[in-house]
Amino acid sequence: MREPLDVVWSRPLPEGAQPSTVTVSQDAAGRWFVSLLCDDAVTPAPATTAVGIDAGITSLVTLSTGEKITNPRHERRDRARLAKAQREVSRKEKGSANRARARLKAAKVYARITDRRRDHLHKLTTRLVRENQTVVIEDLTVRNMVKNGRLARAISDAAWRDMRTMLEYKCAWYGRELVIVDRWFPSSKLCGACGTIRTKLPLNVREWTCECGVVHDRDVNAAKNILAAGLAVSACGDGVRPQRESSRTGRSSMKQEPQRATAGLPRL
Repeated sequence: MREPLDVVWSRPLPEGAQPSTVTVSQDAAGRWFVSLLCDDAVTPAPATTAVGIDAGITSLVTLSTGEKITNPRHERRDRARLAKAQREVSRKEKGSANRARARLKAAKVYARITDRRRDHLHKLTTRLVRENQTVVIEDLTVRNMVKNGRLARAISDAAWRDMRTMLEYKCAWYGRELVIVDRWFPSSKLCGACGTIRTKLPLNVREWTCECGVVHDRDVNAAKNILAAGLAVSACGDGVRPQRESSRTGRSSMKQEPQRATAGLPRL
C-alpha cells in the first residue's frame, strides 16, 4: 500500500468550488506541482484613489505618494551560491550521474531565486490593485533595456515585465483601471510644478532643481508625472507622446511644441 504524498497548499480552494481542470507538472528542480482550475468570483473592495508607479532598480517601484519600495535583489543575494553551483556543473563529465545531480542543485538555486522574486511581486501588485481604483505605469521596453551590458542583470532581476503582467490581470479581476503611459513621455525630466522639460538628466542625478526653484527627487517626480499623464489619458484620451525630430530632415515630424508639459495635464 502506497503512503499518501505530502502536499503543501498555496491557498485553500474556494468554498463549494469543483475543479474543472487538473494539471500536473514538474519543474527543472524536480518539484511536482498540481494546478487546479476553478470558477471563483472576485469581490473587489471599494477604492477611489489613483497611484502612479515609476519602476527602478535601487527602488523597485516609487509611488506618486512618495513611498519607495526597496528592490530585494533576489538574484544578487544568491549570486555566490548560484555561481558555485554552476561551477560544479561545468566540472562534471557530460552525461554522467554526477553532472545530473549537480544540474539539479543549480536548478534548485534558480528555483529559490524565482520563487522569492515572484512571491514579492505578487504581494506588491495585489496591494497596489486592492488599494487603488486607477493604477498608472510606464510602457517600458525591457527587451531593449537589457541590451545595456552594465544594467542587464539588474533589470532582469527586477522583473518589470512580470510585474506589469500581474497588474494587468489583477486589475481585470478586481475591476480596476490600468493606464499605460507612452514610453517616450519624459516623466523624469518634466517639472511637475511648472511644466518645464529639462534637456538632459543623466541616470546618476537622483535629485535636481528646476528653474522655478522646486527641488525634485527624480523618482518621486517621475511617479507624480506618470500619474498626471495617466489621469489625462483616462479622462480625455489625450496623448502624452513628446514631439521628436525626423531622422531625415532634422525637423519635427509633427507640429512643434514648446518645452512645456502637454496642455491639459492635471497638476498634483
